[in-house]
Amino acid sequence: MTAQTERRPYRREGEEKRREGLIAAAMELVAEGGPEAATVRAIAARAGVTPGLIRHYFQSKEELTHAAYRQVMEDMTAEAMRACDAIPESDPVSRLAAFIAANFRPPVMTTRSVGVWAGYMHLGRNDPTMHAIHEATYLAYRDRLQSLIAALPRPADPARDRRDAIACNGLIDGLWIEGGSLPDGFAKGEILRIALDGTAALLGIRFPDSFYPDPSDRKPA
Repeated sequence: MTAQTERRPYRREGEEKRREGLIAAAMELVAEGGPEAATVRAIAARAGVTPGLIRHYFQSKEELTHAAYRQVMEDMTAEAMRACDAIPESDPVSRLAAFIAANFRPPVMTTRSVGVWAGYMHLGRNDPTMHAIHEATYLAYRDRLQSLIAALPRPADPARDRRDAIACNGLIDGLWIEGGSLPDGFAKGEILRIALDGTAALLGIRFPDSFYPDPSDRKPA
């Protein structure tokens, strides 16, 4: 193996880290000040690089914006799936509970993640690529949720499972936005408890108590 061949993996790894750093910088700026704050100059300064270097990784600011939005959406789904996959398939109720619970703790539910999502969300109205990313990531998340619902111990009904996935996704999304936007507006664990209770009611099931927050953490009425 030549010295040149040996260096290539390190170069690829370094470039990937630099690309991830630019995306992270863009996300931070959007969370702090909205999309208009994520200028090429500001992103470069936050990432500690020159503005010209951004062109090495992204052909335009729009391409960087698309990559950042896609990553924040895909990362949230991946985090929920990691929690779910830690539980055996023989326990579908607990797998669904773990998937839901992951949405209501860091790194998925934070003021930063909600801020990034909100900052990018409205761009889809005038940017077909952003709209396509939103549609694809929403459907990917909903499909995962539907597959978990379909695995529950109840009669098979794909049409019902689809409706239930849409309804549960709406419940999760709404609580995620409120919990991430107003972290001090709810008792500790309150949002998660509502999400689990609401989903269980929609699906006619009961989640194990182990997935619920400690009742002693709740603020007195």
